[in-house]
Amino acid sequence: MPEQPVPYSHALHVGELGLDCRYCHTTVESAGFAAVPPTATCMNCHEKIAPTSVKLKPVRDSFLSGMPVPWIKVHDLPDYVYFNHSAHVTRGVSCVECHGRVDQMVEVEQFSPLSMGWCLKCHRDPAAHLRPVDKVTDLDWGLERTQDEKALAGRELMKGLGLLDTLDQPTVRMSLMTNCSTCHR
Repeated sequence: MPEQPVPYSHALHVGELGLDCRYCHTTVESAGFAAVPPTATCMNCHEKIAPTSVKLKPVRDSFLSGMPVPWIKVHDLPDYVYFNHSAHVTRGVSCVECHGRVDQMVEVEQFSPLSMGWCLKCHRDPAAHLRPVDKVTDLDWGLERTQDEKALAGRELMKGLGLLDTLDQPTVRMSLMTNCSTCHR
């Protein structure tokens, strides 16, 4: 958990204030990466809210200079690994599956190991990790469901995506999820 140049609290912004993940991470549904927001996004609120806060000085300086805030990446994969955020979130993989309950984190920390084995475990049997696409950023979704109920809902989603046939058998498309070249390019 690196020390960031600005003490941004996801617990406050996402948890208490209810900001949707996509307000800041605007490219998560359309690109391979989840963009770090430009300073102008922060200033949408902070021009009026806490405009003289000492903690926000780096944000104000960034806004005035045009230079980005030098955020330090928390979830950093090796250069030889290709990961596409949009391929996951547009198919029902929630932010919480990899990043944990960021809405409860004052400081974001790496929640999952993000190792090859950890990824492959999910890719080989993703059903319990899927949810309706419109619930991807609803971090509370599924709390009242059992693992079996989540897996059943996930299998239905997989059928809709053409990953399972009507007999719940994996299709050829499923094999792409564990092909080495999918992630190693």
